[in-house]
Amino acid sequence: MGIVNIDDDLHDQLRRASKVSFRSINAQAAYWIRLGMLCETNPTLGFTEIMARELRSAGVSAQSMAAGEA
Repeated sequence: MGIVNIDDDLHDQLRRASKVSFRSINAQAAYWIRLGMLCETNPTLGFTEIMARELRSAGVSAQSMAAGEA
């Protein structure tokens, strides 16, 4: 583990986003970094497609959640 120096404005945005998404600042930074890596390595996929793929690979099924609510 190491320390990453980021611009003060980016840190402020990170802090604000972490509150909205109920993550710690470190967890929000890790999420953005991972998402950025996924976007760079899959340039033909959009955010929704990447998230759907990642959720499927983790065994999360939105369809089964929706079916359970009915």
